[in-house]
Amino acid sequence: MYNIVFAIFLAITFYGCVSPKKNDGKIHVLATTGIIADILSNSLDSSFVVESLMGPGVDPHLYKASAKDVGLLSSADIIVYNGLHLEGKMTEILKKVGRHKLVIAVSDGIPESSLMSLGEGIHDPHIWFDISLYSKGLQHIYWTLNKHYPIQAKSSRDTYEKYQKKLHEMHAWTKQRIELIPAKQRILITAHDAFGYFGRAYGMQVVGLQGISTVAEFGIQDIMRLSALIKQYSIRSIFIESSVPKRSIESVMYNVQASGGSVGIGGQLFSDALDSKSKKAGTYLGMLEANVHTIVSSLK
Repeated sequence: MYNIVFAIFLAITFYGCVSPKKNDGKIHVLATTGIIADILSNSLDSSFVVESLMGPGVDPHLYKASAKDVGLLSSADIIVYNGLHLEGKMTEILKKVGRHKLVIAVSDGIPESSLMSLGEGIHDPHIWFDISLYSKGLQHIYWTLNKHYPIQAKSSRDTYEKYQKKLHEMHAWTKQRIELIPAKQRILITAHDAFGYFGRAYGMQVVGLQGISTVAEFGIQDIMRLSALIKQYSIRSIFIESSVPKRSIESVMYNVQASGGSVGIGGQLFSDALDSKSKKAGTYLGMLEANVHTIVSSLK
């Protein structure tokens, strides 16, 4: 992966455009994840063309840059990424590319005091699961665009404000729906620890089999730890994730059942990636709504 990423940096920095700039009068924005691409597509008008590096179901923790990405990164006018090392080694390259073109990190718009610390200056990157927090990241992007592309940003102002209103409404709706789950049953067990911001924002205890990144391996001790928790609190549902192999959570379920307990799979949650564009969960708001429905119907 390093060789490909290094080649991207060299191509953009020293050789200019590997793919020619599109002379269509549009501002071309490349987002690393589908989630970022979706919020930008819904916040910007036709002055901007938004594309994504990572498609539906792609785990950004495990993403490996391809030769095709050289062309996408070099031809983009703007690159927007999550930050907080969600994109792994690509983060270092994107920061260097930022010396030569506009590169924006969503997380730069969020105060460090609002980030969930993992110790030693490392923070949980899954900021999109606190909608009110993510709206601040979007605000940062918009005002950065307004600084560099004031005419195009001004024409997008109405679209941006309407989408921000939708985010605020979704934040309030999510709080209301989670409150339907009895307090003692608000324990969300998932494949990896992606829902920390969700738990903090909406009042749930969140426990993941793997750590913050899916790169981390899980072992028998992790399975035993979760199994004991499930039996202690009589948790009836645990959840698989669309971008993580389901065998990880299934191993917990089988372990509980083998030891005389009872738990089932409550459904699939979307954590690090959206569904395909033709599906309801193929948008950021649709993904959030689908997750909340799955969680509430399985735990209340």
